[in-house]
Amino acid sequence: MKVTLKLYASLGSFLPAGAHRNAIEIEVPDGSSIGDVLAQHQVPRENCHLILVNGHFAPPATADEKVLTDGDVLAVWPPVAGG
Repeated sequence: MKVTLKLYASLGSFLPAGAHRNAIEIEVPDGSSIGDVLAQHQVPRENCHLILVNGHFAPPATADEKVLTDGDVLAVWPPVAGG
């Protein structure tokens, strides 16, 4: 199945070649979870602060339980600081 992976800020370095504007469409096995996709791309889980699937919040603690479906958009941001 195909999903769009979007990695922002410092996580962008984990996107595979061919990514454009922090996003790339990738092929993943049916039944893949958020955690599976992050592991496939070696994204450090401790750096995944905000996770959205199709614009809806997915708590990082549930990443291994939330199964993605064909066409989903997975967007991930690291912790941010500023003032």
